[in-house]
Amino acid sequence: MKTKPILPLVKSDPWLEPYADAIQGRYDYHLQVEKKLTGGNMKLSDFATGYLYFGLHHVPEGWIFREWAPNATAIYMIGDFNNWKKDEKYRLIPTNDGIWEIHLDENALKHKQLYKLLIEWEGGAGERIPAWCRRVVQDEQTKIFSAQVWNPENTYQFKVEKFVPDTKPLLIYECHIGMSSSEEKVSTYDEFRRTVLPRVVQNGYNCIQIMAIQEHPYYGSFGYHVSSFFAASSRFGTPEELKRLIDQAHELGVAVIMDIVHSHAVKNEVEGLGRFDGTPYQYFHGGDRREHPAWDSLCFDYAKPSVLHFLLSNCKFWLDEYKFDGFRFDGVTSMLYRSHGLGEDFNGYGSYYNLNQDGDAICYLTLANKMIHQVNPNAITIAEEVSGMPGLAIKPEDGGIGFDYRMAMGIPDFWIKYIKEVKDEDWKAGHIFWELTNRRADERTISYAESHDQALVGDKTIIFRLIDADMYWHMQRGDQNLTVERGIALHKMIRLITATTINGGYLNFMGNEFGHPEWIDFPREGNGWSCKYARRQWELVDNPDFIYHGLGEFDRAMLELIHSVPAFNETPIYQLWDNEGDQVVAYQRDNLVFVFNFNGTKSFTDYGILAPKGSYKVILNTDNPQFDGHGLIDENVEHFTQKASKEFMGKEWLKLYIPARSAFVLRKQ
Repeated sequence: MKTKPILPLVKSDPWLEPYADAIQGRYDYHLQVEKKLTGGNMKLSDFATGYLYFGLHHVPEGWIFREWAPNATAIYMIGDFNNWKKDEKYRLIPTNDGIWEIHLDENALKHKQLYKLLIEWEGGAGERIPAWCRRVVQDEQTKIFSAQVWNPENTYQFKVEKFVPDTKPLLIYECHIGMSSSEEKVSTYDEFRRTVLPRVVQNGYNCIQIMAIQEHPYYGSFGYHVSSFFAASSRFGTPEELKRLIDQAHELGVAVIMDIVHSHAVKNEVEGLGRFDGTPYQYFHGGDRREHPAWDSLCFDYAKPSVLHFLLSNCKFWLDEYKFDGFRFDGVTSMLYRSHGLGEDFNGYGSYYNLNQDGDAICYLTLANKMIHQVNPNAITIAEEVSGMPGLAIKPEDGGIGFDYRMAMGIPDFWIKYIKEVKDEDWKAGHIFWELTNRRADERTISYAESHDQALVGDKTIIFRLIDADMYWHMQRGDQNLTVERGIALHKMIRLITATTINGGYLNFMGNEFGHPEWIDFPREGNGWSCKYARRQWELVDNPDFIYHGLGEFDRAMLELIHSVPAFNETPIYQLWDNEGDQVVAYQRDNLVFVFNFNGTKSFTDYGILAPKGSYKVILNTDNPQFDGHGLIDENVEHFTQKASKEFMGKEWLKLYIPARSAFVLRKQ
């Protein structure tokens, strides 16, 4: 009997050999499901075109609408065109496999009219927003959501047909359209395009990751309880305005990815898919697997071909219709495990192959990544995943799940723990470096110092953990305050060491680069539906009298430094020095040497670091007055290495003055 060749994923890691059969089985299963879906005679990208068939479409003969509702006994379109009443003229006809359709003449529907479906089933009936609809709006007075006919005379025509993102490295500005204005309101796609996008470009980011695009009933969910998967949220404007935003970003060289939520769905039944055709299990698991135990939401059944068709088509839709450059998949850990990762410690390889895994969800993610890259070989896919499952960011053909990157979710957790629990004098510079570089060599990660969750009410951003209430009184330049001085010094150092140890990309949440002072609290009943804390105070970073301005300038200079080295993320990292007692660490990438002194009380004169022979000049310095430092380093000095003994293999001593709680970067001349 001929044995199958060992998959490259297993070959690359001897610790995976005991689980080779499980990994092979996972690989074989995704091929079987792919063949079942495509019949073996088409690509996945050709299969994932449900959005061209289902939903409402304007055609030369008028209108055609289709919906999948296998448990329905009758379906009617109701809307402001028939006074929201059952009307035989708008009754859908069943065809086959649970599909219903209706053909209407040109005058039956008009642009911007509102509609829903009235679905009847044995023993009940209910109004529903179509599952495949592309436009959903909310009435300002009644707060009721309805589908909307969207057929403008002038559809947006993209100027940039094909865009290739710059991923060497990927520098992501994570953003939320609604809270992107400094005014107390819900902002728009158009306003973001005009006012925030230029900031992103100026600051040096080459990718924006937009949250809350898929329509969701509750604004404060940050977009993670999705109701209409094919509808761009109308809170922020029209589909044409979102397209224009993406197109202009491409013109400026900025990639645009979106948070896509396929890990769960909102429980709402009228707005969402909860009991769309009267059954609880049309799109979701039945029984005790139906509801997510921690998120108050519903869990998709990835074993169903119709669900796979829906979700795969959803991925292709956003790439095809809006020209998004890819996705950050939300809640991947929850998908990978039947336990949703809750209560798991993932303390060994056995945790990834102990029959707790959801093979159907893993199969879906593998197929999704495969299909996305068929549609656009330059697409970007990122997994929000905390367990560390091997192979997540490895190609499917090599035995992986196919993501391009995985979020380094342990890094923000590490920084929180360090700031909260470790005294300044106990910070170990070498340990920090190890935590930031401890990753699988064969998978690219997205590093980030803090997550958007830390900015929400009930949590704290890094700047707030470091400075706390003193931010309200002592952030003006010239106002000396020891707490603020410590905080801004560490804020710069933390971001610099996180951003310059990447192997894939770096992410920052909107406003955190300059230490945004307020938490995020979306409008809700408890705060009088106020937008006061659901905005970004750009006037702070724009005002040179505030320290926020210096932090923003540092972030820009840091990214400029990264851009100065071609394919910075692919350059090897060499640790040059680690002295636990001094709290000093140094490392090299390309012709750059990075030096960090986390010691809060000791500055060092003529401090020796082993480095390649040559002369060096400081090109970035956290202590520069421009960035609200003390200006203790003379950046005009050229530093020459000095001979070391033979056992150091060609390295020489680089003697430096290193001020307390500072970091700088030298370039070899």
